Amino acid sequence: MPKKVTVDELKEKAKELRINIVKTTNYAKSGHVGGSLSCADSLTALYFKYLNVDPADPDKMDRDRFILSKGHVALAYVPTLAMAGFVPMDSLKSFNHFESCYGIHPDSNKIKGCDASTGSLGHGLPMGVGMALGLRYQGYNDAKVVVLMGDGEQNEGSVWEGAMAGAHYKLENLIAIVDRNKLMIDGPTEDVLGIDPIDKKYEAFGWEVITCNGNDMEEVDKALAKAWANKSGKPFCIIAQTEKGYGVKRFQSKVEWHYGAIDSVMLEEAIADIKSL
Repeated sequence: MPKKVTVDELKEKAKELRINIVKTTNYAKSGHVGGSLSCADSLTALYFKYLNVDPADPDKMDRDRFILSKGHVALAYVPTLAMAGFVPMDSLKSFNHFESCYGIHPDSNKIKGCDASTGSLGHGLPMGVGMALGLRYQGYNDAKVVVLMGDGEQNEGSVWEGAMAGAHYKLENLIAIVDRNKLMIDGPTEDVLGIDPIDKKYEAFGWEVITCNGNDMEEVDKALAKAWANKSGKPFCIIAQTEKGYGVKRFQSKVEWHYGAIDSVMLEEAIADIKSL
């Protein structure tokens, strides 16, 4: 059951998350900052309203599961877990440092509250299918499995094997979110290997699909509410139309900020941009 949290409260949490993302990029001396900022609204709504998870009991069997399939944005995921109480906030200063629990990609053996080790793109949705089936067989019928993917990741064949399997098994407890920021490491997705119309493709594979502005918290909230209420007998896909680097003017829609370093001057500039959202 989603928590009683207002859209305005979620907006403020998303600002806090974005500030923690840029601070963590500065601590780490580099990171996948563009895609981390684009998906911050989805992560905020999931962890502060929708997901049934508990930092006091992170392994409870009836919990919802979350898979960060675009594992390179652990730069957003780990600060989210810190804000939600799973890991200490102060530990963000060790991100991607020697002997830290936090590398560029998340490790479920080291990070409290992390359900899957990811980084090899295309693996998250197939893992989500397995988790969703497992929850059904164990009788945890109210538990959801949410998979957050990148749009460049849609080039991976294993994504579409997972999409077929999810529809075949009628996994209405499976929710996929595609962070559609239109840029991947090599350039615009439609120049590298076009994926549009991505919504029609998921529909053709047997999914319920909704498109929203993934950087508008009100739209994100409405889309997740529909996903949580899904009783169609189909898995549910949200195409979240976002902007790479959203919230920081220097980074927005710039492919060169797929990965980069932030010095102290840029950090202060970025925080000021985020606070003005």
